[in-house]
Amino acid sequence: MSTDPFGTAALRQAVLDAWRASPTRFREDANAEEDLRYGGYRDRLLVELAQNAADAAGSGGRLRLSIVDGELRAANTGEALTAQGVAALASLRASPKKDANRVGRFGVGFSAVLAVTDEPRVVSTTGGIAFSADHTRSVSADLPTVAEALAERGGAVPVLRLVWPIGADEPGVPEGFTTEVRLPLRADIDPDEVIKGFAAEAEDLLLALPGLAEVEIDGRSWRREDLPDGNLRVHGDSGSTTWHVHRRDGKLGEDDLHGLGAEARLRPEWTVCWAVQLDAGGAPRPLDQDVLHTPTPTDERMSLPARLLATLPVEPSRRRLMAGPATDRVLEAAAQCYPDLLLTLPVEHRTALVPLPGFPLSDVDGKLRDAVISALRSVSWLTSVAEEDIAPSRARVLDRPSAELAELLTDVLPNLLPAEFAQNSHAKALQALGVPRVRLAELVESVTGLDRAPEWWKQLYEAVSELLDADPRASEELAALPVPLTDGRMAVGPRGTLVLDTDLSTVDALGLRLVHADAAHPLLERLGAGRAGADELLDAPELRASVERSVADAEAGLDLDVDALADAVLRLVEHAGPRDWLGALALRDSEREIHRADELMLPSSPLLDIFEEDAPLGVLSDDLAAKWAGETLRAVGVLDGFTVLVDQSPVGPDHRLADEAAWWEEIDGDANPPAELRAVRDLDLVADDAWPAALRLLAADPDTWRALTQPDGYTGWWLTRYALLDGLPPTHWRLPEADDLAGLYEVVPAEELSEDLLVQLGVRSGLSVDDAFDAEDLLARLGDEDRLVRDGTMLRAHSVLADAVSEGLFEPSDVDVPEFVRALSGAVVSTEYAVVLDGPWLLPVLDPGTLVGGGTPEVLADLLDLPLASDYAQAFVVSTGTASEWADLDGVVEACDLIGVPFPDGEVVLHERLEVSVRGAVHEAEWWRDDSGRLHTTETPSGLARALAHVLNRWPQRHQLSALLASPTATTHLA
Repeated sequence: MSTDPFGTAALRQAVLDAWRASPTRFREDANAEEDLRYGGYRDRLLVELAQNAADAAGSGGRLRLSIVDGELRAANTGEALTAQGVAALASLRASPKKDANRVGRFGVGFSAVLAVTDEPRVVSTTGGIAFSADHTRSVSADLPTVAEALAERGGAVPVLRLVWPIGADEPGVPEGFTTEVRLPLRADIDPDEVIKGFAAEAEDLLLALPGLAEVEIDGRSWRREDLPDGNLRVHGDSGSTTWHVHRRDGKLGEDDLHGLGAEARLRPEWTVCWAVQLDAGGAPRPLDQDVLHTPTPTDERMSLPARLLATLPVEPSRRRLMAGPATDRVLEAAAQCYPDLLLTLPVEHRTALVPLPGFPLSDVDGKLRDAVISALRSVSWLTSVAEEDIAPSRARVLDRPSAELAELLTDVLPNLLPAEFAQNSHAKALQALGVPRVRLAELVESVTGLDRAPEWWKQLYEAVSELLDADPRASEELAALPVPLTDGRMAVGPRGTLVLDTDLSTVDALGLRLVHADAAHPLLERLGAGRAGADELLDAPELRASVERSVADAEAGLDLDVDALADAVLRLVEHAGPRDWLGALALRDSEREIHRADELMLPSSPLLDIFEEDAPLGVLSDDLAAKWAGETLRAVGVLDGFTVLVDQSPVGPDHRLADEAAWWEEIDGDANPPAELRAVRDLDLVADDAWPAALRLLAADPDTWRALTQPDGYTGWWLTRYALLDGLPPTHWRLPEADDLAGLYEVVPAEELSEDLLVQLGVRSGLSVDDAFDAEDLLARLGDEDRLVRDGTMLRAHSVLADAVSEGLFEPSDVDVPEFVRALSGAVVSTEYAVVLDGPWLLPVLDPGTLVGGGTPEVLADLLDLPLASDYAQAFVVSTGTASEWADLDGVVEACDLIGVPFPDGEVVLHERLEVSVRGAVHEAEWWRDDSGRLHTTETPSGLARALAHVLNRWPQRHQLSALLASPTATTHLA
């Protein structure tokens, strides 16, 4: 074999001739190499070694890196070194690579070795070459034209311009390899750090360089495996890494080649590869940041989730892209094929590769990100719920994940994405693509007007309910959620609707906003729907309004199904009981006519035998009476017995009760309204001859009895005045045992009625006056000359009347003055002649047939509007007497002692014959009290006793005192 198989001598001579001819050329070569050494290739040693290895192999290449005797050695397979390759290595501007698929296009990449060595060698099966700073410095020093420049540069020379053959003792290439680069490391280079740095880059190199299949570094091995699905896997000593890749190639057009060099224009083909690492489950691991690979790393920082490896034009430093049409075209192609990368992934993983909003890391990054987003928006790489491929520009996604909701809305919201895309893991990606989120308010709007079965709506509520659990604040957005009702209508929003919790099959007729049973769901109550049991339904204002106008609507011929409404209401009443307004419910009578419920009687009601034949009440139809229990019918006001009206806060006589206004006025209801009204209705409809039966009915029912016995109540007031016993009101009669009323009242002819009832009705049980009505009745009876009234009864009656006035039970002005009164003689006298006795001394001088007595005289006179007897008599004493002290009179002190009272102080005038002038006529009297209050008396025991009894205020004992004055002994007292 030749000692210089590659003609290095001629190459050296050509360079030396150029330097000799022009020192400037030396400086240019030295500066250019320094630029590459300290600039573009300063940290690209492994990349360039691997790239040259990949170029040499084309495919399936192997690269082994090791430290041997202080040298870094890089052995590779593939094509052996050629003379053309040697010329390229010794040139700073030329490259022998014409194949566009060969990554290293410029031979200047070999300058990266100068980062670690000044004496690089390349040994191949075809020969070898060496570069040496020392040799170059030695021969350069012999050139006079270069010596000055060499001195200026401190002896620094361009190492890679002069090439020598290797020595005869150079070891051959390791077995299994064709070429090995040998780099003696400078003293300042740490071999371990070099190897460590190479190991960190090994996997990336296998991804970037398709021609390279295996890398071995100091005994550690990395192997690339191309998988059947187009992906690749890199196996290392610490495990395997799978990469998902998508490639596209093409050819630049003439316009795209503008601005490229001549050799570049000869290679218009381009390739693009997007790559992203996959985890063990096949899901992509998006990159946070990376650099653009062309296909080896550049300094163009990238923020895309996937790595871009593309044959892009780069600056000579191989660190930055070269701006121009070719770059724009390849980047555009890369962006256009980016959606294809996503399409080769499972649909659930695709959004992981959507670039998220953020500041671009470089100009190239910003430009490419915008292009990728634009491409992703327009390509159909998403799949809708309906399993149709759609582009993000047409898609929409739920605001919150719900598979059930998404499925329900498949034919409601076109292009809706599956529920999982509403999860946070997809949110930022879809937002970056401008995919709108369907908020609950928009969902409500989209389902408004839909014609769906109630069961569908229930499914919708179930799905929405889960979303509301996650965000309770979203309830406002659901305010207008449609709700199917039992009558076929759709309510706008749950508020105001009622969800049934009872099996009520006829409630449709109520006209209420009742949620269809098959659509009922707790969500509706959370959004304002009411829980509707029978009580809630019955208390609904709409139902009450329907009931209260039901008769009027039926009579007006409006579209009202009376029977359906009646059935619905009665069904509710079965569960919920009565309401005081249900009496207005329209029901049919036995003639099929419409009436209020409280204007109908049950066919079996005892009222049929009690009320007048022309009473304004009907009889309930037999079919309704047979269908519904009597308790239910009574609850809506149908009369089975007497009905009690209850008002917890009455404010006026507005209850449609007979004579209610008169009762209200009598109790002064405007000033002092009763705390509660309990009143029996329809008492005025009782037939005159049916009152005993009616009263028995009232007494037997606890509710009516309670109303009847209510203090100052309407029922007792009315019955006292208008109920009839033997054709007369109860107050006309007395109880059999009320003997003190004999002559004034007859015994009540009602043996079958209880005494308690009779007393409550006003039947007299004793002599009493409770009000003006009683007073008028009693005075009328006293003034009835056909009545035989005992004197004691008469006196007690007048006393009771006076006491009632004194106690304020009524005012005298409330009583009509009678025409006749009962006198002390027992006779009945006209009030024109009657006077009220106001002093017992007047009795002997006035006609007993004109005197009215009993009780407090002044009060009785005021009640009867009669003068007092003392005023009428105009009397004065005309005889002359002698004044004496009471103590000086015989028997006075002893008599007082015997009855247990002190004897009186003061004087009494004694007359032998006491004469008094009365209205001009002189009368003889036993005793007298003149207008000054002075007492006059004869000396008779009778006269003295009356005067003494008067002064002692012991009038009832006047007869006893008379006997004692005649004989003031204990025997007389005890006798």
